[in-house]
Amino acid sequence: MIYDLRLALENIGITSLNEMQEASLRAYKQSDNIILLSPTGSGKTLAFLLPLIESLDTEKNDIQALILTPARELAMQIENVFRSLKSGLRVVCCYGGHDINVETRSLAHAPALLIGTPGRILDHIEHGTINISTVSTIILDEFDKSLEFGFLGEMERIFSYLPNLHKRVLTSATNVVDIPAFTGVVSPCTLDFQHNAAPDLTVKSVYSRGESKLDTLYKLLCELDEAPVLIFCNFRERAEEVSDYLWEREVDNQFFHGGMEQDERERALCKFRNGSTNIFISTDLASRGLDIPEIKYIIHYHLPKKEDAFIHRNGRTARMNASGTAFLLFDDEDELPEYLTEAPETFSLTRKNSSPATPRWTTLYIGKGKKDKVNKMDIVGFLCQKGQLKKEDIGKIEVKDYHAFVAVRRGNIRQLLSRVRNEKIKNMKTKIDIAR
Repeated sequence: MIYDLRLALENIGITSLNEMQEASLRAYKQSDNIILLSPTGSGKTLAFLLPLIESLDTEKNDIQALILTPARELAMQIENVFRSLKSGLRVVCCYGGHDINVETRSLAHAPALLIGTPGRILDHIEHGTINISTVSTIILDEFDKSLEFGFLGEMERIFSYLPNLHKRVLTSATNVVDIPAFTGVVSPCTLDFQHNAAPDLTVKSVYSRGESKLDTLYKLLCELDEAPVLIFCNFRERAEEVSDYLWEREVDNQFFHGGMEQDERERALCKFRNGSTNIFISTDLASRGLDIPEIKYIIHYHLPKKEDAFIHRNGRTARMNASGTAFLLFDDEDELPEYLTEAPETFSLTRKNSSPATPRWTTLYIGKGKKDKVNKMDIVGFLCQKGQLKKEDIGKIEVKDYHAFVAVRRGNIRQLLSRVRNEKIKNMKTKIDIAR
């Protein structure tokens, strides 16, 4: 296979690779055991996909490579990047919360690349729907997070089904764990880009003085401009509690955690990505791997117990030459964790605004997607012709298999719905409504 790297980069709108990606291309040709350490948002996905695609054989009809990830969203993100490179190679993505029968049908013809979470991949192996004995390359993306999430047993069993493994690539944002012996990684080539550039990060303390932490959080949000805010909680229940409180105050937000159904998680992420909500409340699940926008503000509603979790959370802001601020929210019961020798400088609440900024966009749900042969251009044309929108009134569009999400300017939504409610898209009637 002759893989045109220049053309692949053009397909995704990139003119050149960064230093870390160039180093990964070289290392892939020189070593069979690679550890890639680089911060979230630095381009690790391309760094391992580009050399992988170059190594795959278009003539083979077996699974040649396997990528394991700790989170569903990360698996889907890698799949999307792989498809956008337009290599012509077949890929299948498998993860919990997705219809396993749909995956089984897709696996009837072996893909060149299989991507998935450890639990779901192991399910397919043990039910005989895939044969990974032909896999020669494995990539463990965010491998330390997989260990933290408790996937050690599943990964060890998966490795036992890989007798012909030759190349191993492990990626992480930090070098904080020992590599398990079952991976077979020996004398690895380590590419360490963890500290390539010091982030422009400001850290501030915010204190609840004689009021609830929720009230203090609301006042803090009133201080911030219209920019993405990521609020971290230590527990799922607290994330939902914070979300409910903000909705009671008529503040648009989304919560996110591992206990949600997959379609709920996708919808929440979509609304945050397209600017329909500026406030995203999550457990540490959102600290790494997710495809979410550049975050200007991080708020630690709870501080994590471990320093590496604190670092990963803060790594969501001040990325790629941008600046950011992390706020540490304290009440009378909160203690300073051991990894902080002293509390950061206090941020004073000035009551600058009476309420948090309102998002400019809202999300429209369209009940047709890729499987219905509907694409982004179809949706733009439909909304402009039938909905009488201008192109600048249409924001980010995400087309899924069976539906689509579209950001439209908030002021247009009611009139738009009345215009398109009984209209057809590509001669198909479908549900069109505000995404809930």
